Order: sequence, then structure tokens, then C-alpha cells
Amino acid sequence: MTSKKLFITGGSGYVGRNLIRHFTGLGWPVVALARSDAAAATVAALGAQPWRGDLLSADLTEGMVGCSALIHAAADTDHGRGTPGQLATNLTGTQKVLDAARRAGISRVVHISSESVLLDGRPLVDVTEAHPYPRHPAGSYSASKGAAERLALAASAPDFAVIALRPRMVWGRDDTTALPQLLAAARSGQLAWIDGGHYRNSSTHIANLCAGVALALEKGRGGEVYFITDGTPWTFRALVSGLLEANGVAVTDKTVPRGLLYAMARVGDVLANLSGGRVTLPITLQAFATSAVEISLDITKAERELGYTPVISIETGLAEMAATRSGAQAFQPSDDLASRR
Repeated sequence: MTSKKLFITGGSGYVGRNLIRHFTGLGWPVVALARSDAAAATVAALGAQPWRGDLLSADLTEGMVGCSALIHAAADTDHGRGTPGQLATNLTGTQKVLDAARRAGISRVVHISSESVLLDGRPLVDVTEAHPYPRHPAGSYSASKGAAERLALAASAPDFAVIALRPRMVWGRDDTTALPQLLAAARSGQLAWIDGGHYRNSSTHIANLCAGVALALEKGRGGEVYFITDGTPWTFRALVSGLLEANGVAVTDKTVPRGLLYAMARVGDVLANLSGGRVTLPITLQAFATSAVEISLDITKAERELGYTPVISIETGLAEMAATRSGAQAFQPSDDLASRR
């Protein structure tokens, strides 16, 4: 790529904000899609140029002109029953963004996908990228993201390389997505371990995802998928306990049977569908599949083809989070990535 100007969708979200920090730190000019005045102010404060609009905007190509690469990070990540809006964002939005990028002359695209495209409620144990898509996805999020990933990979061409990355359970400092919900559940006493929580769980610190995206832009093969994780997985209980402790929240000993939750999720999904969403239970199959069984991912392909290796360990990421909460002056790995790459 002779010109390093980047267009990012989802720029005001958790992943997008950190991508802006990472690439502006590397000296890349960044344009970020912003749906509102608040989103535009957020991306501008991070050093990116806001482009007002959304994934379906007719003038999206105009905002991408002059950019050589696209990172498509925007998505509707709701794990509930699913809505037409989620499908429009995740599938139609991806199609519109890719069409706009081609018209703008962009040559490389990184599509932020998810391991959720493989979820159906059963464990995934040391799976590689060759693992097939499920016949019956766990829910609307898995189905819509899987369809979007397949669409994105099919769009790849010699002059338009599209690479898909699949992180899992993205976490880290300044998380405004899953972490606040987790902390709220723990503080309210609603958090319990599923069968004790002692099953392996791959995760992806935000700094490792940013490093993986940079490598994919540089070395990724068009039409290919890569898992990006923190390396050797911890157990679900160990990681979540670490997150709670880093944020000064007590860790619970409560546990619930996996079979009971699975039955609730199945019945809840049926009731929600039959009632048009008016009747719901506390857990969906999508949420069950994400957090109740082992999900361990093999990153050998990313190591071999991208030269990927985690730039921050889980231990260091948790220490960074704790130091940030306490206001201590400490080494900040995710801020320092730009100077090390």
C-alpha cells in the first residue's frame, strides 16, 4: 500500500476507538464513520476525521475516497432474539460498506468478524479456521455475523483483498460494552458460575486485536480468516474473576447447573419467537453458547501467516486495568503499542 490512509466503521465503539488510537499512533491518517454528533466528537477527540453517516448512507464512497484500506468494525452485537435491524446492520451494512470501498478504490479490507459465527451451543475445542459454519447458528447474532463474513470473503479479489479476523471475548481498559454489564451483574448478586466455570475460554485483549488488525492489513491473504486471541486460554472463571478483582468487585461462589440454563435458553427462544418478543426468559441460546461451554481457538494460522503473537498477556492486561482503576501511574501497554511496532 503506497498510501496509508484508513477508513474505519464503528469508530466511536470500543474496538473502533482503540483502532483509531493504534493507527494514529502509527502515523496513519484515519477517517471514521460517525452516526451522530456525539460519535463525531468522540472520533475527532481521538485524532480521526469524522465522516457523518451510517453503513447504509448513499454517499459513503465519498468519505472513503483517498483511503487505501478499510477496517469494518461496526456491528450490532445484541445477543437477544434478534431484529430486522440487526440483520440490516450486520449483513446489508457489510454489503454496502464493501461496495462503497470498491468504488472508492480501496485495495485492502479487514472485516472484524467473531468466533460467534461458529457457535451453535456446543463446545468448540481447539478449533481452527477450517471448522465449518454450523447448520443451526446459536442465534441472530451468530447467523447475521456468519452471513456477513461469508459475504465479505466472497467479495475478495486480486485488487480488493478482504481479510476476516475472528477475535473472541474482546476485553481491556476502557471497555464500554461487556465489562459494565458484567460488573453490574456481579454487584447486584445476579452473577453465578455455570457448572463452576472451569472450562477453557479463549479471549482477546483489545491491544492484541489492534496488533492483529495491523498485521492483517500488511500480510493477510485475501479471502482468508484468522483467529486472534491472547494465546493459551484461561478458564472462564479465572478470567472473569480477574476482571472483577481488577475492578474492585467481589467474586461470587454461586453456581448454576449448565443443563438447567440450556433448557431455559431453548424454551426462552421458542417463547420469544412465538410471542414476537413479548415473552422472554433471562437467557437466550446465543448468550448460553457464548459463555456456558468451552470455546478454545487455535491461532497457529495467524502465527504462521501473519507473524502474529500476543503483544500483551492476560496477566499484564489485568494489572493495567487495576492500575487504571486505582489511578496509579503505571506502564500502559496498549498506549505503547505504536512505539513498539
